[in-house]
Amino acid sequence: MPTTAMFVDGRFHAPWPDSEPHGFGDVLKWSRERHRAQHTPDPPRNSFPTASSNIVRPRAGVDEFTATWIGHSTVLLQFGGKNIITDPVFSQRASPVQWAGPRRLTDPSMSIDDLPPIDIVLLSHNHYDHLDKRSVKRILRASPNAKWVGPLELSRYVRRWGVRDLVELDWWGSAVVDGVRIAATPARHFAARGLGDRNKSLWCGFSVEANGRRAFFAGDTAYHPAFQEIGERCGPFDFVMIPIGAYDPRWFMKIVHADPEEAVQIYRDIVAGHPNDQNPLMLAIHWGTFRLTDEAMDEPPKRAIARWSEVGLPSDRLWIARFGETRSVI
Repeated sequence: MPTTAMFVDGRFHAPWPDSEPHGFGDVLKWSRERHRAQHTPDPPRNSFPTASSNIVRPRAGVDEFTATWIGHSTVLLQFGGKNIITDPVFSQRASPVQWAGPRRLTDPSMSIDDLPPIDIVLLSHNHYDHLDKRSVKRILRASPNAKWVGPLELSRYVRRWGVRDLVELDWWGSAVVDGVRIAATPARHFAARGLGDRNKSLWCGFSVEANGRRAFFAGDTAYHPAFQEIGERCGPFDFVMIPIGAYDPRWFMKIVHADPEEAVQIYRDIVAGHPNDQNPLMLAIHWGTFRLTDEAMDEPPKRAIARWSEVGLPSDRLWIARFGETRSVI
């Protein structure tokens, strides 16, 4: 049987052992640890490498496939003649207010006004660094015909902001949206946006297929045992986006965020079911943008590159992008 989320007493739960998010007591424990610890200072704002994006407007050709990393988990995909954006967050803070909360260390590589007309928006879950009210409203104005796709019950948030055309999917559920086949895939994470709404909406990754090409967006996730199943059922993929950051301290973060070594294992699991196909290009996401956890901001790609080399994966299949960088998927 495929892995599915459990829905009990009005809340979703990941099906794997030790997957329930930490409570308030552990949050206080982590806060005390952070206060006592000596952490590597953040680099200066906007000091990570950047690149000029190479975006086709209004749309690339149906046979073209490019990806542009805007920052964190926001990626613009141009393939199958469509413009698809993942978890669009363009605000300065991942927070309910713009005067407090985690501030961007690196600005978005472009503004919403710089985007081409968006056809499909993929929303993985409701956390503030993935679902941003201001960005949703601005995309609605800029691309009023966009189709929106998210996990179950995400409409409880975005419909009040003006999103009317939202397709909600359960894990393994799929739909053809504007000619693109999209499936929601399992993720080990949780949902919460305010007091009292923990896990009242689902979280997920996405498999996207257009014109015979396939992409995988892992969303926000810890490592879990269903990634090989995702690869077998939804692959082989041409392009995958896997998070590598926000993982320390491990006692707190291991049930919600993969570390770089686990991100490489996610990749290996995804490709295991298709040994005769070319390995997909992997874009490392979810790092270098917001200070969310305790590791040094520049550590995730270093550890990912080291592990990638250690296990003998082809060096040209790991993409540690510059902010704004566009690459063709071949």
